[in-house]
Amino acid sequence: MPGDTSFSDGAGIRAGRRALILVENLSVPFDRRVWQECTTLRDAGWEVHVICPRGSKRDTEAEAVVDGVRIHRYPLRAATGGPAGYLREYGSALWHTVRLARKVGPVDVVHACNPPDLLFLPALWMKRRGARFVFDQHDLVPELYLSRFGRGKDLLYRGVCALERMTYRAADVVLATNESYRDVAVRRGGRRPEDVFVVRSAPDTDRFRPVPAEPELKRGKPHLLCYLGVMGPQDGVDYALRALAKLRDEVGRTDWHAVFVGGGDTFDAMVELSRRLGLSEQVQFTGRVPDADLVRYLSSADVCLSPDPRNPLNDVSTMNKVLEYMVMGRPLVSFDLKEARVSAGEAAVYAPADDESEFARLIALLLDDPEKRAQMGKIGQERINGPLAWRNSQASLLAAYAAACDERPRR
Repeated sequence: MPGDTSFSDGAGIRAGRRALILVENLSVPFDRRVWQECTTLRDAGWEVHVICPRGSKRDTEAEAVVDGVRIHRYPLRAATGGPAGYLREYGSALWHTVRLARKVGPVDVVHACNPPDLLFLPALWMKRRGARFVFDQHDLVPELYLSRFGRGKDLLYRGVCALERMTYRAADVVLATNESYRDVAVRRGGRRPEDVFVVRSAPDTDRFRPVPAEPELKRGKPHLLCYLGVMGPQDGVDYALRALAKLRDEVGRTDWHAVFVGGGDTFDAMVELSRRLGLSEQVQFTGRVPDADLVRYLSSADVCLSPDPRNPLNDVSTMNKVLEYMVMGRPLVSFDLKEARVSAGEAAVYAPADDESEFARLIALLLDDPEKRAQMGKIGQERINGPLAWRNSQASLLAAYAAACDERPRR
């Protein structure tokens, strides 16, 4: 295969090979999971190329070499206006992906990250030219569709299910973000268990390191609450805001300031909901902020919020914000979701699914118990530095590449 050399790394993969990673959902290196995979492969001796969209405020260059990783970016307008908007977005992304893949030339592995489940099309084209196909399943798209639109029998839902099946069928190996996703790949995707590798997302411990708390961020209140993450229809920011209104009205607590860090499709709607709930004086929306400011907010937070409601996607997905709260040593309140418990364990307290009043009550309990908050924060950091550490996923990623290239260790 192209680029083959004779020396090897510790995972049984001959180094000096070329990998091409395809991303449509985010720019790189902004997509932290993809960037960690890139640098892991680079350190194992791979020549790594990435094709992804340009960012709006960062990752704006068409071509870049970042820490030895070659990144090829294309312009992409996010979908608006329903199905026709998605067709335009995905059609443009596929055209640019194929165009840039021709420019990159032959590769040994094509590594496609969903959503959407359409990147198997350029991957198949590259397979016919000798590449192996690694499917990196970031989201369960059928569950994402159900969680956003709630329609399980319409034509579009059947279509996304068919695309997922075709992607599973085309892949040589599958990367799953947790055991729940791995089970779907085996059960629904018909993949052999030995061809599905769990590569968990993990925080960048160089990026997330606590700094001294800044009391002024609390805006004169004794306590700071923090939400970090995307603000989309399924992310539960509306649940968090209604819970904060109940914290004020039902629990009688006004000794807090809350900051919501991040952006997304529902950002403006959430600002408006906060205003309607009478929370504008106590709730601050920052939008996306530089890493240094993000760390300042998290380091000063007393309690962090993970308000993702229970739906077919959230219950089995690993939330990046949960891991990021944990690496910063912050206790968190979450709804009771299967994979939230797997990730956080005793670093979180759990309200019954979608119960905003109980979510509010648990916030109040943690605010009143600084010793418990400190203990939970310590547990979270120990989990991130132990079973959830990126080094464990690095080994799984390299094992997946070895399997894709038919270089599993001989027993």
